[in-house]
Amino acid sequence: MAADEPLVLGIETSCDETGVGIVRGTTLLADAVASSVDTHARFGGVVPEIASRAHLEAMVPTIERALRQAGVAARDLDGIAVTSGPGLAGALLVGVSAAKAYAYALNKPLYGVNHLASHICVDQLEHGPLPEPTMALLVSGGHSSLLLAPDITSDVRPLGATIDDAAGEAFDKIARVLDLGFPGGPVIDRLAREGDPKAIAFPRGLTGPRDAPYDFSFSGLKTSVARWIEAKRAAGEEVPVWDVAASFQEAVVDVLTRKAVRACKDEGVDHLMIGGGVAANSRLRALAEERCERAGIRLRVPRPGLCTDNGAMVAALGAEMVARNRRPSDLELSADSSLPVTEPHVPGAAHSSAHDHDHVHEISKDNLYS
Repeated sequence: MAADEPLVLGIETSCDETGVGIVRGTTLLADAVASSVDTHARFGGVVPEIASRAHLEAMVPTIERALRQAGVAARDLDGIAVTSGPGLAGALLVGVSAAKAYAYALNKPLYGVNHLASHICVDQLEHGPLPEPTMALLVSGGHSSLLLAPDITSDVRPLGATIDDAAGEAFDKIARVLDLGFPGGPVIDRLAREGDPKAIAFPRGLTGPRDAPYDFSFSGLKTSVARWIEAKRAAGEEVPVWDVAASFQEAVVDVLTRKAVRACKDEGVDHLMIGGGVAANSRLRALAEERCERAGIRLRVPRPGLCTDNGAMVAALGAEMVARNRRPSDLELSADSSLPVTEPHVPGAAHSSAHDHDHVHEISKDNLYS
């Protein structure tokens, strides 16, 4: 870690976790998270208004905690990065507003960055600089995507994505059918270790010869599992929860890894990066490692704590923006709930109306504190 590498604070509020990270170059100095998941658990999913209020309450304490962990003062920062999209509009708004306030008060450059690109860039904090291009499989509650990134700061290309339910969403829904609570991913992963992944032949969506090779679909799988469980209950039979969990999980990770390895081969890329909350799943990691090894592909997966939403990933991408002299955002930066992955960051000035997504918040320097 060199003293002249950029020192950047990152803020992540796209969903239910308030994440604040601080990095110097590619070295992680602090990763502070305040989660509201327990509050949402009783509703069986994330409630946007509750998430926004939780971010508002947690923001300043979490930033202060991160600065203490890193042992730096706010005035020492070289920039402030924030997730400007995609995500929940109200939740994003809290993070973007906070980042603009800190950038204004400290007279530091502001970088509005893409949530998905940040999930890719966080791997630099564990395994060093990303190869160029990078092939990434991002799997979370809101996204299942295959992305090719020749330059993580300016050129991210979507190869495929979910056409309905994302993988993480399917985990949550099946957990709800099994009365396992929320979030569903960790508990299904745990139960599946005691079950037989071959016990039930659940379908693999979009794997036919005429299907889109890199797109994902988990809605049919979710429906099939739910109906199988309902039929067992209707017949008065006990549902083998461990086998259901294992068979369902195997169907998901089989499709994810199969398509990711195929994309690497087709694009001539000899490595695969996996990120997003579902990347913490133990079976996904194991099967990806097995298939990548057979195909001669090097696998890069951050530790589980860096796979879920966090501020470190935002700071990592922000530091890369600074290092590559990318143009900062301005104080008119908007929270954009549908920011496309093809825009790794939102530069100022020249980016006045490059796309017409649902910008939900616009503010100028003159009225920042009005």
